Amino acid sequence: MSDVRHVLVLPDRDAAEEAAEALGERFGVAEEPRLVRDALAGEDDAEDAQWLVLLRDEEGLLDPAALDEFAGQWEGWREEP
Repeated sequence: MSDVRHVLVLPDRDAAEEAAEALGERFGVAEEPRLVRDALAGEDDAEDAQWLVLLRDEEGLLDPAALDEFAGQWEGWREEP
């Protein structure tokens, strides 16, 4: 079993929370994704922070291209870990 992770980069907390909720409906993700604030270097303002949605895919069942398209609905993208 491999330790595959996907990282979705989203523009704000609201988008990250919405995407995390929608992952279960769209992809059948059972484990709740982890949300992480990713402050840009030198930025003190929380408004300038991106949010990461981290999800494990140990079986390798999630299609990276489909996840990238999914993140694009919130003006985000899938980052290679």
